[in-house]
Amino acid sequence: MNNIKSPLIFEIIGKCETSKARVGRMTLPHGPVDTPVFMPVGTQGTLKGMLPEQLKAMNLQIMLANTYHLGTRPGPKVLKKAGGLHKFMNWDGNLLTDSGGFQMVSLLKLAEITEEGVKFQSLNEHKNEVMLTPEHSIEIQNAIGADIIMQLDDVVSTTVPDKARIEESVHRTTRWLDRCLQAHQNPDIQSIFPIVQGTLFEDLRRISASEHIKRDVNGFAIGGLSGGESKDDFWKIVNLCTDLLPKNKPVYLMGVGFAVDLVICSALGVDMFDCVFPTRTARFGCALLMNGQINLRKKQYALDFNPIDSDCTCSTCKNYTRAYLHGIVTELPVACHLLTEHNLAFQLRLMKTIRENILNGTFKEFVKKFMEDLYPKKDYPSWITDSLIAVNITL
Repeated sequence: MNNIKSPLIFEIIGKCETSKARVGRMTLPHGPVDTPVFMPVGTQGTLKGMLPEQLKAMNLQIMLANTYHLGTRPGPKVLKKAGGLHKFMNWDGNLLTDSGGFQMVSLLKLAEITEEGVKFQSLNEHKNEVMLTPEHSIEIQNAIGADIIMQLDDVVSTTVPDKARIEESVHRTTRWLDRCLQAHQNPDIQSIFPIVQGTLFEDLRRISASEHIKRDVNGFAIGGLSGGESKDDFWKIVNLCTDLLPKNKPVYLMGVGFAVDLVICSALGVDMFDCVFPTRTARFGCALLMNGQINLRKKQYALDFNPIDSDCTCSTCKNYTRAYLHGIVTELPVACHLLTEHNLAFQLRLMKTIRENILNGTFKEFVKKFMEDLYPKKDYPSWITDSLIAVNITL
């Protein structure tokens, strides 16, 4: 472990002169993280289909784990005894844990939300009830030992129109933040990020951000998006939040991982992203490319002896053809591994390209070419043109 004064030091290394994009470096207890960064999701302390040593070889600097699932199994006692999740899963890179709050939306039928916390029907075979309070969420995250941990927040889906319920969630999220900060046992080695809520209501987002900025924290998250709202609404809230939050601290946009969203939200000033998409879509036989994705289950690939992507240097693209993968995807576990490796390599390369172009002063040109490759007919969706115009990039 590095002897650093703060569990998170953030330096801005370069900025785009046109947009709000920036390159930073976070120094965390388990090493540096270059931003903008995409963080893959290893829900239960494993990134499905990959070994930690392979992730290290790919220069992955940080990944996610899920508090709700790890708190259910193996549970905080086992994790404490193991010396934390890093040792338990044999990963010496950085970890970020969510709070368990997202399950309020994804498992809503099983959850009951009160001021005390969230009561879940457990997903395990015993069907016990689990009470997740801000204090319990932090207790589990302290046992996990992730470098960045999230406050428990009151999450409301963006498709819920009830403003009174959303306003209640905004104020409750701040009250829960204070309870999380109070319960935190390891502030010298773990940073808590508050989560800005308010769904699509700009006035509520402003209230949430202004309250959270008053707390002594090392970074902030934008929560409650990617829940089925329109892209026109989505980008405006991201843009608003990056305007409102302090410029000297990292901003994490939760649950975003499509390539086009990573490019646009980097232009809007976001530093950190996560999503299950690249790893989950690999398990369905889909491989990511700069101009979209291909489904290798389709018959058209049965005699295609090209690599997934001739520009990709991952071991899957170096050693295997689309035809070979077509024969095994969704059938054999090794296919999940091979496609996951490619999709992760794709995301890492995309983020590296974004960082390099910001530093080289060519980010605007990169964005234009990226969009032209994705939309060769230049039939750009309005949300893409509008969001980029907002940061002085015209397609």
